[in-house]
Amino acid sequence: MVLEGRVAAITGASSGIGLACAKHLAREGVAVVLGARRVSLLEATAQQIKGAGGRAAIVQMDVTREADVQALTAMATREFGRLDVMICNAGFGYYGPIDETPPDVMQRMMDVNYMGTFYGARAALPIFRAQNSGHLMFMSSIVGRRGIPFMGAYTATKAAQAGLAESLRAEFVGTPIHITCVYPISTPTEFIDAMARDFGHKVSGLGPKQSVDDVARAIVRCVKRPRPELYPKPISRGLTILNALAPGIASMWTRSRCPSTPSRGENTRAFSRPPARPGRPRRVTGPIRRSPATIGRWSA
Repeated sequence: MVLEGRVAAITGASSGIGLACAKHLAREGVAVVLGARRVSLLEATAQQIKGAGGRAAIVQMDVTREADVQALTAMATREFGRLDVMICNAGFGYYGPIDETPPDVMQRMMDVNYMGTFYGARAALPIFRAQNSGHLMFMSSIVGRRGIPFMGAYTATKAAQAGLAESLRAEFVGTPIHITCVYPISTPTEFIDAMARDFGHKVSGLGPKQSVDDVARAIVRCVKRPRPELYPKPISRGLTILNALAPGIASMWTRSRCPSTPSRGENTRAFSRPPARPGRPRRVTGPIRRSPATIGRWSA
């Protein structure tokens, strides 16, 4: 499929995987509509794309507000006449045992990671139906297929995205409307630094890693040739197969890659959790302040 002339809207486009997707799609001739909260970064990216001969528009938005997500898709149709691809990418994470995960953080994570995706589907699908074509893509995580220790809260939001994708795929099977759920492995982005800054969690990830460009290139290939599930690192599919055939062994394997408990002030091979900064409580009691974690992407 030739992508020249297509139009894509991307949430969480100011950094990480969302930013990489915008650049790679623009190089293929796709007009991109970039959505995130940090407007200065969106403007810089749009200028760079336009300077290279591409087409881009921006929307300052918060994926937890449905009206903002509707504004993103409306910008696509207003500026470029259509919408062909909707990439629901914005997300953030939290590391720790469930009994130490503040409920307000869990709620915020559901609002950003899942409800942001839900709003994206609601905004894009009426346009796709009217066009009788479109591609809806959810940026989940490999943990959405196989949970790992101490990321239960984050894992739940990623699994929710996967479940929504499966249901929608069944609804639209055999039509020109495609639904893809993407399962990246550990992908270093600003997300990791933001988790350390906002929650005092230092996370380095498990197993092999991939770059944001690896994920973006896989996304471009998938847009050209849609598939229901996308594993940017193909070997990671093996974990989902192991989990289906021998979930107990999969649990032992993932547990062996983590410390016995979330540690404080130690650099472990997989994860570590340093002390909070002086005078700074670990618990978040109000809305999480704006940070790269809620705009970019990282997957455990």
